[in-house]
Amino acid sequence: MEASKAITKAFVANPERQQEADADRALVQQVQAGDVAAFNRLILKYRERLYSVIYNMTGNREDTADLAQGTFIKAFQSINRFQGHATFFTWLYRIAVNSTVTHLRKNRLRTFFSLEKVVEEGKNSEIIAALTDKSGAERDTFVKELQEKLNDALQKLSINHRTVITLFEIDELSHAEIAEVMDCSVGTVRSRLHYAKQLLQAELQPYLRK
Repeated sequence: MEASKAITKAFVANPERQQEADADRALVQQVQAGDVAAFNRLILKYRERLYSVIYNMTGNREDTADLAQGTFIKAFQSINRFQGHATFFTWLYRIAVNSTVTHLRKNRLRTFFSLEKVVEEGKNSEIIAALTDKSGAERDTFVKELQEKLNDALQKLSINHRTVITLFEIDELSHAEIAEVMDCSVGTVRSRLHYAKQLLQAELQPYLRK
């Protein structure tokens, strides 16, 4: 798969990521051999990050807690099917994203994108950079005003497009990682991101000219 090749290249360029993936694989092998405590170590390592990605997709803490717990249960139940073709991190994310997308579609829930979180955590959001060149206090005020308008615009995107935006803009996954999580090509990820950003900018343009 294109995504797997891209991730492999990224690991060659980043030995630390390769070491982390190898450490996870070793823990998974221990779990597969019957060591339940090894899975607890994986939970401790990824629970906050997993909670974050699910919350960024649902905007609901109770749903997030249930979905995160369900993700780890599913991962444990299917751990023997993990063969290491992907990293454990992306394999776990795929379970979480699929479960969350199914939940959103079933309940037709509104996805909430937190711009404030992006700003507070100092992340380099391409959306914000593309929409405004404001800085300091003026930028903070602008982002808060834009929040509601952006979330209205997001509802015009498909769940797949919203998911790609969330994983890229807030959770800072690479194109290759998103492709692995969403079981699609890197080209599809880039296409969805491009489409989503164009639509959001078009929807928000009248507001920005006020």
